[in-house]
Amino acid sequence: MSTYLDHASATPLHPAAREALGVALQDGWADPARLYREGRRARMLLDAARETVAGVLGTRPDEVSFAASGTAAATLALLGTASARRRAGDVIMVSAVEHSSVLHAAQHHEQAGGRLVEVGVDRFGRVDPAAFAPVPGTAVASLQHANHEVGTVQPVAEVAERLHAAGVPLHTDAAVTVGRVPVDLGVLGADLLTASAHKFGGPAGVGILAVRTGTRWRSPWPAGEREGGRVAGYPDVPSIVAAAAALAARTAELAAEGPRLAGYVRDLRRRLPDLVDGVELLGDPDRAPTVPHITAFSYLYVEGEALLTELDRAGIAVGSGSSCTSDTLVPSHVLVAMGALTHGNLRVSFGRDSTQADLDALLAVLPSAVRAVRARLGADEL
Repeated sequence: MSTYLDHASATPLHPAAREALGVALQDGWADPARLYREGRRARMLLDAARETVAGVLGTRPDEVSFAASGTAAATLALLGTASARRRAGDVIMVSAVEHSSVLHAAQHHEQAGGRLVEVGVDRFGRVDPAAFAPVPGTAVASLQHANHEVGTVQPVAEVAERLHAAGVPLHTDAAVTVGRVPVDLGVLGADLLTASAHKFGGPAGVGILAVRTGTRWRSPWPAGEREGGRVAGYPDVPSIVAAAAALAARTAELAAEGPRLAGYVRDLRRRLPDLVDGVELLGDPDRAPTVPHITAFSYLYVEGEALLTELDRAGIAVGSGSSCTSDTLVPSHVLVAMGALTHGNLRVSFGRDSTQADLDALLAVLPSAVRAVRARLGADEL
């Protein structure tokens, strides 16, 4: 049996989601916009799911929409706000370590004639709130709630306060944190929030877009009548219902699961330096807040892709490099921005099904895997 330790990329369907999906496939298959009985039943399920998500995120139900993915939601959040605030300016401001979905949306804006400003981070991957000051003409800013590669939590509330003083709205990508730690949009102070269901035990194909009342937003694409006019297309009601069930269940598990997973992370970081020389631990939970389930490290004289393959042969599944660009052989933009070692990088992320045995299995295989890769490179004596 393989050991799966890449839950930050995708995590198995939560049992509550599986059960809800079966019910919704039977009762929620009809068009929720129709007024006949089957349509009304689907609409009731969709409305209930929206209320559940809103309750977890600290928003109103009418502020929540469902998109086809977290990427689609982030794109709509950023470009929709920029579109509505053209008179305020043409600048999109982002941190240098945002998820590729946010960076691609910002780059699309730049290619269309807008301006893009990137804010750097320290060696832990964290922005300085004082440096996240809007330049003249800033339409919208985006700062992730936590980083997808090293787990560092960003000072979203402090940045939001500074931006609001200048009249600039803030989007936060909370794909790493929703369903993993408590997330309240009111506490964060952001104006827009996005997340992805497959990160917290819901089915793939459901993105969450929350736009707080009073935030100027206009669809950057041809608008539809569904989802408050924010998301065009037919909603996948069964998957949305399953996503809401997963989020509610995960929220109820946070108090017990968070400390358990954080314990695995601490154990892993404590034991790694004694296993093989030349390891660089990324981020620092003792000096910069991190989410409980993610940690990352890099090895000198090792190619990350080769190490990933070596571990896969041994039945260990982990991540390497950027979560959405690891198959491109391009150095991680997150690690580059941190000034960290970009080669030989591994990201380990735990989930609700992870056990101490999974951690022990990784540590039992990792030293020989590193040595094997170094030997092939002629660096086994270094």
